[in-house]
Amino acid sequence: MELAYYSDYAVRLVNTEQPERGGDTLTSVEAVRELFGPSQQAARRATDSDVTRLRAVRTRLRAVFEAADTGDEVRAVDLLNALMTEFPVSPQISGHEFRDEHGNPRWHLHIADHAASATAGYAATASMGLAFHLTELGVDRLGICQARPCRNAYLDTSTNRSRRYCSDRCATRANVAAYRARKRLESQRSALTGRTAETSQDSTAAGER
Repeated sequence: MELAYYSDYAVRLVNTEQPERGGDTLTSVEAVRELFGPSQQAARRATDSDVTRLRAVRTRLRAVFEAADTGDEVRAVDLLNALMTEFPVSPQISGHEFRDEHGNPRWHLHIADHAASATAGYAATASMGLAFHLTELGVDRLGICQARPCRNAYLDTSTNRSRRYCSDRCATRANVAAYRARKRLESQRSALTGRTAETSQDSTAAGER
């Protein structure tokens, strides 16, 4: 269904900020328009005020992902419902642009753009898409990358619900860090074992004397 596609709107907006790194790419009207893509009508309505407004929406969407990531399903749903109440959608049936092998329309739902501002349009689309993803696949499919300091949001589409990182790069970095941590621990244990053996030998030698 077309609505599933819209869940990525939420991910793109949330990930314009790197809170633990102090990074933020949502700093201009051009950045707002890039979120929509060049063909979006709402993007052409973007103004300077949408930068601040979308940042506020971004904070609220991140809170949804963080609540889901910690297992607080009720809070995640409540936060998302509040967004959908504030930014309602206008669904429409479409399909004239998509045809099957017999030339018949492939009817599907999509979110029509009747919002008063770029922020309202984007927030409505992102919230509805995320809600669809959550209800169809489960709250546990919304996550925050475990590879600090990344903390990017992601949607888990794996077959076994095993995703923990936003990208292969972060997964590799986390695995390397875990490997190095294990090696340090092994080295420390080996050194401790060696010192214990030396102490035991010294004690035995002293007793024999």
